[in-house]
Amino acid sequence: MNDRVIQLESGFGWPQAKLAMLAYAHILVCAVSLYCIVITNSFPGIVGFDKSHLAAAILNVVAFSPVVILFAVGRFSFGYLVGFYFYIMVLGYLWLTEFSLLDYDHRLALASIVLSAFAFLAPALFITAPLRQAVVMPAQAFHMMPSVILIASAVIIGIGSLYNLKLVDLSEMYKYRAEVALPGILRYAVWIASNALLPFAFACFVASKRIWQAGITLLLMLLFYPIMLTKMALFAPVWLLFLAVICKLVEARVATILSFFLPVLIGTILFFLVKAELFPLTPGLVYFGTVNTRMVGIPSLALEVYNNYFSAHPLTHFCQINAVKLLVACVYDEPIWAVMAKAYDLGAFNASLFATEGIASVGLVLAPVSALGCGLIIALGNRLSSGLPSQFVLLSAGLLPQVLLNVPLSTALLTNGTGLLFLLWYITPRSAFDQTAA
Repeated sequence: MNDRVIQLESGFGWPQAKLAMLAYAHILVCAVSLYCIVITNSFPGIVGFDKSHLAAAILNVVAFSPVVILFAVGRFSFGYLVGFYFYIMVLGYLWLTEFSLLDYDHRLALASIVLSAFAFLAPALFITAPLRQAVVMPAQAFHMMPSVILIASAVIIGIGSLYNLKLVDLSEMYKYRAEVALPGILRYAVWIASNALLPFAFACFVASKRIWQAGITLLLMLLFYPIMLTKMALFAPVWLLFLAVICKLVEARVATILSFFLPVLIGTILFFLVKAELFPLTPGLVYFGTVNTRMVGIPSLALEVYNNYFSAHPLTHFCQINAVKLLVACVYDEPIWAVMAKAYDLGAFNASLFATEGIASVGLVLAPVSALGCGLIIALGNRLSSGLPSQFVLLSAGLLPQVLLNVPLSTALLTNGTGLLFLLWYITPRSAFDQTAA
């Protein structure tokens, strides 16, 4: 009994306490950021500020905040990275739902999302045991592979530019993006290269200290913007460089929290500086809208919208997945994002696995079961990447939290290259990193 007590105490010491305090600071900043989003009426007709509901919103956040202890005691893994971003998304929904203007069973939705969060985090955080490598890439081939990825990506960019090449600013991006029409195979190649292959190559170059090649990788990522016309393509190089810097300064768990905390903190400070007329209006609000509203508000708002829509419309039963649609009848002829766009006038409204594989596919009652299944898939990524340096996993998967916050897990696995990244992690020779360290 005493041994167990000692182990428990040693499992939560000062390092874990500091990590928990940092996570709590992030929760506070996110709550303030969400308050700013609500009072500015950023989503009219969906949520609206009501001072009488402010205490309930704060109580929801406080009640769910102890979950950060799981991140304080857990080891870093791919699931840790994704799980923390999803935790903040759920926390955001618990805040926004108190100001909801939509009609659905909010109590059932609150219970469902909390249970879904626990069902997802349990495997995603704590199933990390390695799988035996049946296939291992030769060390020489692994050393050459990042350069091959650069060449292949350059070819994809060249072909893509023949179909679409427009240099437009953010204000015109959505207008011209609707006109982008790439062939199916090329579209898959563009998404996989930009979201999975190039970040993997960047992580390889950083690990082996090939700085020039790492810089070329970031440049190639930027060149996808005139083809894709997405914010992800435009800001991805800056994001990966930011992750690389903080990975050099702190360990991977702290880097995970800081990667979310610092951008949101800057946006929140800018918001109040703009309000006080101490910072120019346009750049301040553009940053706040691009970072705070997009990273914190939109993924949480998607849960609100999907809860409302599918409380009054048929469930998809996973027919939003093309392979499933070939086998079973589907009541929706259009992609779910298009259905949402028509129903709520919010543009192309994709959403995370909690909204699509959960709320839309199986409903609120069974959503925790779906979340558990998705958590097991993320846990597979943990096992396939086990044994790799934490910083390498964080950098190579650096864009995936943003992807998973905004698209279904099935889309992330196939279209965005997450499944391919899992395979690359699995066959990567662990000895290559021992030689690099030596």
